[in-house]
Amino acid sequence: MDEPPSSGTCGSAEIAVLVEDAGWTAALPDAEALAGRAARAALAAEAASGEDLELSILLTDDDTVRDLNARYRGKDSPTNVLSFACDDPALPGEPRLLGDLALAFATCRREAAEQGKTLADHLSHLVVHGTLHLLGYDHEADAEAEAMEARERRLLAGLGVADPYAEPAPAPAGGAPR
Repeated sequence: MDEPPSSGTCGSAEIAVLVEDAGWTAALPDAEALAGRAARAALAAEAASGEDLELSILLTDDDTVRDLNARYRGKDSPTNVLSFACDDPALPGEPRLLGDLALAFATCRREAAEQGKTLADHLSHLVVHGTLHLLGYDHEADAEAEAMEARERRLLAGLGVADPYAEPAPAPAGGAPR
């Protein structure tokens, strides 16, 4: 898609979050609420005005995401988030099914630790990222990636999440402060 949808306010959003891997709630008791909040922020900012939407978010394990990645993308490895867009039109009087997201717990936890981020912030980022994919954003070309990342930064700032693409601050010269 050349041009992502214009900003608007969706009519209503039905967001179902299923926690399949207990690691999510053990590490992040409010994982379900955080995922829903991040998806709702992206939908509120990006969906067509007045459109009723539905999406589901699966907080699962690496094995499940690896299986989905192999089956649908031909990549036999886990990844942090997968987005499955639904292009079917809505039935009369029903919300349009936007699609599904699946997030792998161990991969997300490892990435958050490697990047010096909280798991909560990383989850919020990946749900916003995945929801933007469902809304038509992509990052295959450099210009698309820049537009998508800029939109992610703005949405995440509204959620109180730091820029996920910022380089970490260098350590002070001479070691740790005293």
